Amino acid sequence: MLVCKRNTFPWSRRTGVTIGIFICLVLAFGGAFAVESKPLVLSVVPRLPATVTHRDWSPFVDRLAQAIHQPVELRVFNTFADFERHALSGQADLLFANPFQMVQLRRKLEFIPLVRDGAKQLSGSLVVRSADPIKSVRELDGATIAFPHPNAFGASLYMRALLEREFGIHFTPVYVTTHANVYRNVILGKVAAGGGVNITLNLEPPSVRAQLRVIYETPGVAAHPLSAHPHVSAALREQIIDAVLRMSEDDAGREILKRVTLNQPTRADYTRDYQPLERLHLDKYYVDTDVSEP
Repeated sequence: MLVCKRNTFPWSRRTGVTIGIFICLVLAFGGAFAVESKPLVLSVVPRLPATVTHRDWSPFVDRLAQAIHQPVELRVFNTFADFERHALSGQADLLFANPFQMVQLRRKLEFIPLVRDGAKQLSGSLVVRSADPIKSVRELDGATIAFPHPNAFGASLYMRALLEREFGIHFTPVYVTTHANVYRNVILGKVAAGGGVNITLNLEPPSVRAQLRVIYETPGVAAHPLSAHPHVSAALREQIIDAVLRMSEDDAGREILKRVTLNQPTRADYTRDYQPLERLHLDKYYVDTDVSEP
C-alpha cells in the first residue's frame, strides 16, 4: 500500500499540498508505467549462427521498439532445438519462426501471424558441390545428406518428406545445426548434398554460392511470419504490423528489412498463408527430440 505523508517543509500550505499530490501520483502510477514498459520478447529461429542473427536483427528490434514506444528484447539461440523448446513453451511475445512452426504454434498456443515477406516464397534448395557430377536427385540414393535440424521446414522437414515420397530414395541424414553449416559441409565434401532454402542460400557470399549447385527445389510456400502470442493485445498487434510496413518507406528501413528477410513486408493471414500446410501431413517427419551436432 502506498502512503503519502503530509508535506512538512516550511512552504505555503497550498504549495505543499500541490507538491505532495504530484509526488503521490508519480509514486502511485510508476508501478503501472513499469508494467506497461515491460519488454516484448522477440525470439528468432536460428537459420544462421547466433552472432549473425543478433547482428542482423538488432537494428530491426531497435526500430520496432522506437515505433511502438515499448522496449523489445531480442532473443537468439545457438540451436534449433533450443529455439523450438522456447517457442512452444509460450515464453515469447513475438516469434519469427518457420511456416510449419507457425502451424504448430497456432495449434498449441493460438499464435497469430502478423507480417511476412511478400517478395518471394520460401522453397527448399537441395545443393551439391558445383564440381561434382551429380545431376539428379535419384543419384543421391544411398548417400549422406546434411540438414540443419530435422524440423527446419524447407531445408529439412519438407525436403526429407519429398525425397522419400516423390523420389523414393534412401539416404543417411546428418544434422549440422544451421543452414550455413550445411553449405560448408557440402563444399568441404563431408556430405554428398545438403538441404537449405533459397533465402539463406542467397544470403551467402558469392564465393560460397559459386561452389554450390542447386539440383532440386521444393514447391514454394509463404515465407516465415513474424507472429504474436494471443496475449499481445489487438491494438498492439496493429501497431507492430504498421511499424514493420512503414520500415519499407525509407532506405534505412529497407536495409533493415533486407537483413531480416522481410524485403517486402505484407500482412500475413493464417488461413490463406499457412493453413494449407496442414494438408502436407508432415507430422510423420517431425522429430520431437533434440538432435546434437555430429
